[in-house]
Amino acid sequence: MLSRRSLLAAASGASVLATAGGALAASAGAGSTGLAALTRDAAPIAVTERRARLAKAQGLMRAQGIGALLVEPGSSLDYFTGVRWHRSERITAAIIPAEGEVVIVTPAFEEPSVRETLQVGGEVRPWDEHESPYLRIVGALQDRKVIGKPLAVEGTTRFFIIDGLKSASNGLQIVSGDGIVRACRLIKSPTELALMQVANDVTIAALRYVHGKVELGMRGGDIAALMDSATQALGGAPEFSLVLLNEGSAYPHGSVQAQAVREGSVILMDCGCTVHGYQSDISRSWVHGAASARQTKVWNTVKRGQEIALETAKIGAPVGIIDDAVRGYYQQQGWGPGYHLPGLSHRTGHGIGLDGHEAAYLVHGDATPLQAGMCFSDEPGIYIPGEFGIRLEDCWHMTDAGPKLFTPLAASIDSPI
Repeated sequence: MLSRRSLLAAASGASVLATAGGALAASAGAGSTGLAALTRDAAPIAVTERRARLAKAQGLMRAQGIGALLVEPGSSLDYFTGVRWHRSERITAAIIPAEGEVVIVTPAFEEPSVRETLQVGGEVRPWDEHESPYLRIVGALQDRKVIGKPLAVEGTTRFFIIDGLKSASNGLQIVSGDGIVRACRLIKSPTELALMQVANDVTIAALRYVHGKVELGMRGGDIAALMDSATQALGGAPEFSLVLLNEGSAYPHGSVQAQAVREGSVILMDCGCTVHGYQSDISRSWVHGAASARQTKVWNTVKRGQEIALETAKIGAPVGIIDDAVRGYYQQQGWGPGYHLPGLSHRTGHGIGLDGHEAAYLVHGDATPLQAGMCFSDEPGIYIPGEFGIRLEDCWHMTDAGPKLFTPLAASIDSPI
């Protein structure tokens, strides 16, 4: 599947180059919106919190008899170490031993850049272009005295790395580290929740700004550029600005058919940003001009679906029953059944944090017990091929007293922000 940024280009009827140009234009015009930054007081994750995360992961490893956890660049590497780096054929990876300090293995010429965001201390072991990064990793395991125990790998680790480690280590046992990582990342800390609140504040404010600027004849790319500009002015880093118009709104992630705003157009916007790495994800749908009775009825049904999702969320309940409850209501209203169209073809929601989509998922069969501190989107859209789609989405986190929204639900199709 295409990335959401690529889907934006498709949905806007524009080339990838045109979308990139729009983003640059939005950046250049960020100061012309008149909007004030909302992120000045947002506190990043402290070193002490990252070290507490490492300590928790190490305790889980010791309890399971695991020697170390290997993490490639991505959100989990950022989560544990603060290192923000990219993936390539040249291996950079962190070895988190069950005891002792972290070791980062990275190309020698990248070492200064990697060190810039390493917040938790530890050792950086560079490898030159003619050397084996696998031997560096194996050496780190030997020095941390865990070579005889299983090595856990974070779930997105690429196969060629696993294969190379097996060849370099003479029989190293490699197991999944998903349980360890998930146990650490599933429950958000107060600092994480605060950053997500700011990110959601930015996105809803940007949507409110854009809603008042949409005009007849505008294309998706025009509206997306406005959204990116507003997000930057408000202090967020735009992550995605998906704009679906008219019949294209019936495709959850867009269509290659170019669309423009006309009288009676359904406008569906799905947008998010990051603040110190933590993400927002908000969708709003409305009609340009007067909404028809059918558009209003579908909008109201989706709004009720959002409410049912929140009403169903109870501490200890399997998260999958939230999806079941919404889908049952939709079926009573004549949509579906199940995941069939016209109706709700995707899950009711997803976990969110450093990643826009992360465990757990509000989907049939997910048995993860709902706990305080877990964060989700609430987005039970309805899609009618050949006509239009409506998606309303707000993020929330679970508390002992029940769900707490980061942003209020939309009031009506005429007052969607």
